[in-house]
Amino acid sequence: MTARFDVNRFPRIALGHGPTPLEPLERLSKHLGGASLWVKRDDCTGLALGGNKVRKLEYLLAEAIEAGADTVITVGGVQSNHARQTAAGAARLGLRCELVLPRLVDRDDSLYETNGNLLLDHLLGAHVHVVADSEAASARVVELIEDTSRRGGKAAFFPSGGSTATGALGYVRAGLELLEQCEAERIDPRRIVVATSTGGTLAGLLTGLALHNSPIQISGVAVYDDAAATRERVLALAGETAALCESPPPSEDRVHIIGDQLGSAYGQPTRAMREALELCARLEGLVLDPVYSGKAMAGLIDLVRREELAPSDTAIFWHTGGAPALFAYG
Repeated sequence: MTARFDVNRFPRIALGHGPTPLEPLERLSKHLGGASLWVKRDDCTGLALGGNKVRKLEYLLAEAIEAGADTVITVGGVQSNHARQTAAGAARLGLRCELVLPRLVDRDDSLYETNGNLLLDHLLGAHVHVVADSEAASARVVELIEDTSRRGGKAAFFPSGGSTATGALGYVRAGLELLEQCEAERIDPRRIVVATSTGGTLAGLLTGLALHNSPIQISGVAVYDDAAATRERVLALAGETAALCESPPPSEDRVHIIGDQLGSAYGQPTRAMREALELCARLEGLVLDPVYSGKAMAGLIDLVRREELAPSDTAIFWHTGGAPALFAYG
């Protein structure tokens, strides 16, 4: 395959393992009795137990270092995977890391606020600031930027999920990686299914596949907002990412959001998510998480059961990681 676009023109610091595996889910496919399912294992990116944010951080941290930053500040929920991986990337590169974590999930028990990702944040040496809500988080970020300047340092701020056009470059690159793997495996997938919240992973994949003229459909399973708000966010970020790549934005009809797996709220378990976790664990030895990949897999299972994917189709589940959060859910 000859790439039309060279993402290597942008600064990048290699932090993760790659290419991540592309594996068949033979027992799950047989159990569901429908399409042939595969999994793209971005839970295997390596850095501090892996996950999709590593690909974004390779570009975000390179940009920060080029700008002379000695401190990284980011935000995310108390059990944020992005925060954990940002802390790990900063530790690897010798940067100070400030994590501002608003309480986005209606829980304040000790299990949720001491275990899982939060335990790892402290282990990785990050300075952790748990605050009441998003408004308090914004105020604390401003304070930390000012504090950094007063001590003679320079801060780089990454928004929640690392979802900027620069961060999305990690998934522009990942789109080409997947196409090369599909060619090597001689599979022709009809659909990719991936969790989406802040939108960077989906925006990057949409842009990357468009840059290489791939007809593969991508479905983002909304796990933070409703479908309309998620779609608006992804469209805007995909446009910014395409502009960075000096390319037209992906067409709006390419942005397909599944909005019926969110449940009552972000981070709250659902029956379908629990079934998805159990099926993948017991049939494939594949561990999902309760906030992102579990709900995304529930969306894929539903597509198969409703026959939106035919038995002759091939579909790829993009595993975004997040397993440390399991230990905060009990």
